[in-house]
Amino acid sequence: MMQSSRSSAIAPHTSSRRRNLNRIRRLSRLMDTAFGIPGTKFKVGLDPIIGLIPGAGDAIATAVSAYILILATRFRLPGNVLRQMIFNVLLETAVGTIPVLGDIFDAAYKSNIRNLALLETHLQAEALNENGMDSPRLENEPLHPMDAGLHQP
Repeated sequence: MMQSSRSSAIAPHTSSRRRNLNRIRRLSRLMDTAFGIPGTKFKVGLDPIIGLIPGAGDAIATAVSAYILILATRFRLPGNVLRQMIFNVLLETAVGTIPVLGDIFDAAYKSNIRNLALLETHLQAEALNENGMDSPRLENEPLHPMDAGLHQP
């Protein structure tokens, strides 16, 4: 029996991979784009808000980002993709430690959304390689940070 190109984008073990991907999506959006700023198209998540807590805030946000990375490794990412994801988290962590400026950077850089886009791009390429043809996006989700609302016009 043939699988649809949509479901094969995260096969084998489709059910657990889909749950894992959806968990990554939810956490990434919660941390980086959960709340719209009224009067603008800009969104922020809990990351810059948690970062305002002296001392522990950046550690908590980094721990959540590290958890997202751990979940992403279940997809057997190529080294270059995993390195870029780690770099994104480390950069946001390092700059995030600077009072005020770091919180603004956290709100703008959105490492978790960037990493989600990297993961989804990898999964799309993996599906294309497995199927030998073009396949639709998983659940019609954006594959590029620009499409995910990372950069605002």
